Amino acid sequence: MKITLDYNNVMTEFVGKHGVSPADIASIKPQIDRAVSAMKTKRDTMAWRELPYNQEEIVNDIISYVNLIKDEIDAFVVLGIGGSALGPMAVQQSINHPYYNELPREKRGGYPKFYVADNVDPERLIYLFQTIDPTRSLFNVISKSGSTSETMSQFMIIKELLEKKLGAAAKDHIVCTTDSEKGNLIKISKEEGYKTFFVPSAVGGRFSELTPVGLLPAAFCGVDIAELLKGAAAMDALCSVDDIEKNPAYMYSVLHYIAFNKGINISVMMPYADSLKYISDWYAQLWAESLGKKFDREGKEVYAGSTPVKALGVTDQHSQVQLYTEGPFDKLIVLLGVEKFRETITIPKLYSDLPSLGFLGGITQNQLIQTEMLATEYALLRSGKPNMMITLPEVNENTIGQILYFLEVATAFSGELLNINAFDQPGVEEGKNATYAMFGRPGYEEKKEELDSRPKKQNKYII
Repeated sequence: MKITLDYNNVMTEFVGKHGVSPADIASIKPQIDRAVSAMKTKRDTMAWRELPYNQEEIVNDIISYVNLIKDEIDAFVVLGIGGSALGPMAVQQSINHPYYNELPREKRGGYPKFYVADNVDPERLIYLFQTIDPTRSLFNVISKSGSTSETMSQFMIIKELLEKKLGAAAKDHIVCTTDSEKGNLIKISKEEGYKTFFVPSAVGGRFSELTPVGLLPAAFCGVDIAELLKGAAAMDALCSVDDIEKNPAYMYSVLHYIAFNKGINISVMMPYADSLKYISDWYAQLWAESLGKKFDREGKEVYAGSTPVKALGVTDQHSQVQLYTEGPFDKLIVLLGVEKFRETITIPKLYSDLPSLGFLGGITQNQLIQTEMLATEYALLRSGKPNMMITLPEVNENTIGQILYFLEVATAFSGELLNINAFDQPGVEEGKNATYAMFGRPGYEEKKEELDSRPKKQNKYII
C-alpha cells in the first residue's frame, strides 16, 4: 500500500509551453546529480531520516505513559507553535473521526479529547479554560529551546493556574517535549519533576513530527505510532533511489525547481479529503520556512523559494479554482487524492423529474468527490496549467507516515537543487529577536537600539 505521484500534467506534451519538458530535466542534470550525491553524503547530518528506525524504545515509553495516564484525564492539550502544532493537528485530523472531541469517550477508544493552543491571542487560552477542566487535563509543552515566547508564556500561565488549584500535584498535569541537554525547558523539567520526552538535538522543528513532538500527541489520540514510522520507513526506501524517475520525492522537487525557474513561484496543495486538510497546513510551513531564503550557501542573494498555498477540494473549487484555471501562469497545483474512503454514503434517487438534480441519484458521495477532483484536474489541463496528483490508497497511519516523509525528503532535495540551507530560518529569528528587544530581554539591547532608529511612521500615510 503505497502512495503514488502522477506528474503527467506537468509535462509540456500535456499542458503545453508552461509545462516541463524532458529537455528541461536533461538540461539540469548536473544540478540533479549534485543534489542526489549530496543527499547521500549528508544523510548522517539529516537526523530526521533515521527516525523511522531508531525509536522503538521511545515508542514503547510513549505507549506505556499513555496507558498509565489516559484514564485519569479528560483532555490532552498541546502547547506548541509551528511544526509542534501543525504536525500533531495534521496527524490527528487525518486518522481520527472529524468530530473526535464531540464523540462520547467510549467512541474515542477511551482516549481524552485533543486540543492545540498555538497562537497567543488572549481570548483563545481563556476560552480553552472555559471549555476544559484544567485539573482533569494534561498539558504537553513542546519547545526544543524552552525559549519560544508563545509556548512558554502559555506554559507559565497554565503552571500558575494548576499550582493554585492542585498544589504539588500540578506537576502530574504537565509533560514536556524538549532538548535532552540544552535550553530552559529541560532545566525547568528537572527542577519541577515533569515527565519529559526528548527531541533529537539534530532534528529541527518542522522536521520533528516523527519524534515525540508528534508521536506523543498522536498516541494520546489512539493513533498507531509504530505504524506511522513503518510508513515513513517504506517511503524512505523509495526516496533513497538515485534515479529521479523512480524516486517520487526527487521528481516532485525537480519539477518544482524547473517550474520556479520558469516563473511559476506558487505551490498549491489541494487535498480532496477533509482528513488531509491539515496536511496542507503542515506542508505550507515545511516548504516555506525551509526554502524561502535570501542567500545561497555562498552568500549570494538569490531570494529563493516558491510560495505554498493551502486549498481544500471541493470546497475551494468554489473560491480559488477560478483563479487557478484562468489566472496567471504562476502556480503548480498539487492535488491530493484518496482511492478508498473509510465510509460510503449513497445519494438517494430523488427529483428524477429535475435533470439538474436527478443525475445524482444512486451515486455515492465517494464517487462525487473523486469525480470532482478529476474534473478539476481536467479543467487545469485544458487551461494549460501544470498540475500533479498524489494519491493515497486509503488514509491510515502507514500512508500518513509515507506522505509526511515524502514531503520532508522533497523539501530537503529542493534545498540542494536551490543551493540553499533548507534547515535554518534566519527570517523567523529576525522577528523573534525584534520581539525580545521590544520587551527588553537582556542581551538584546543592540537590537533595541536598531528598532528605535527605524523610520517613524507618518500620519499622512494613515487614513
